[in-house]
Amino acid sequence: SSLLSPPHSSPPGGVVPFPEAVKATLSTPRTAASRHTPVLLADDAPDAMWHRPGMPISYRDAGVDIDTGNELVQRIKPLAAATRTAHVLGKVGGFGGLCGLPPGLSEPVLVSGTDGVGTKLKLAFASGVHNTVGIDLVAMCVNDILTVGAAPLFFLDYFATGKLSLAQAEAVVAGVAAGCRQAGCALLGGETAEMPDMYAPGEYDLAGFVVGVVERAKLLAGKRVRAGDTIVAVASSGLHSNGYSLARKVLLDKAGLALSWQDPCLEGSLGEELMKPTRIYAKACAALFQQLGPEVHALAHITGGGLLENVPRCLPDDCAAFIDLGSYARPALFGLIARTGPVTEEEMRRTFNLGVGLTVVVAPQATATALATLQEAGEHAWVLGQVQRRAAGPAVTFGPATLEPAEVAKRR
Repeated sequence: SSLLSPPHSSPPGGVVPFPEAVKATLSTPRTAASRHTPVLLADDAPDAMWHRPGMPISYRDAGVDIDTGNELVQRIKPLAAATRTAHVLGKVGGFGGLCGLPPGLSEPVLVSGTDGVGTKLKLAFASGVHNTVGIDLVAMCVNDILTVGAAPLFFLDYFATGKLSLAQAEAVVAGVAAGCRQAGCALLGGETAEMPDMYAPGEYDLAGFVVGVVERAKLLAGKRVRAGDTIVAVASSGLHSNGYSLARKVLLDKAGLALSWQDPCLEGSLGEELMKPTRIYAKACAALFQQLGPEVHALAHITGGGLLENVPRCLPDDCAAFIDLGSYARPALFGLIARTGPVTEEEMRRTFNLGVGLTVVVAPQATATALATLQEAGEHAWVLGQVQRRAAGPAVTFGPATLEPAEVAKRR
């Protein structure tokens, strides 16, 4: 690689000439025999000389199996078809997915979002559970665009691996399709890339992209928020897809716990707790928008940065959030991480969602309706705090320290 490093100075225009050693190599005449002799770089292993004179070579020999890729496409088609909505045009397999806009919108605004799953994938590799990380992928993208009032229209995924495993890839995409059904959007297309030598055996990367739509007049931009508004919390299903580098460091590396480890404070094994898919709030938010209309003032998706950094993103500069941490029982997994680390309370607040996946700011007179609507939509919701005037100071202040579940039960 040192031969290809640019010199300390470059000629005008940013053109870097080939080093003389490289030019000499490239200009050396090739004999008939040498045309079939592979050139080994310094770090190449001897077994890299797989190509022999006169032998044809295929893409499969290079590590990419087109037939396996085609078989995966055939398996994916029914998964995508099950997510089809009335707005989808065309079929799966074209060069581009086609989706129309819902009728009746006077000024439609398209809203997009993209995300991945992060190091939660490491747990998928370790556990062999691949059919839920696709749900995580959809959730992390869809929940973001809900915060401006958008309804998701379609989703695209990108799956990349070193060597394609049909069973593994199909399980991942099945999770993506399941997430799309939960969100009410179409899996419009995607990309599967088999790239030898890019990933460790059995590992893959995953990314997604969602597009939604909202009427311009109904955009949520925080302008409706006023002091005195209620902050409603909607429960998370666990860590969602944030903070896994810290969680793995504490629980698996430092404490040496196994994914099969059981504890009375957890609902299932440690692996089951960590692999719970992220909740998708699309249907609950649609119900809120329909029932409350303009009385929904703002939403925040609680991801990396936790309540501390995400709630202020939906507030105007002259408002602050007061959050009562004694208003609910923090799920046991977060307590386990904090004790085992140990991890400070400040670090917990800025890393994890602490049991709150979404916050909804509503007009005070709409509080009861908001809670009832969310409960009817299948969500656990409660009053988390209040919006206050802010002249100076932090954008978020916290109330009482977190109580143990038994103490919360006594208060209720």
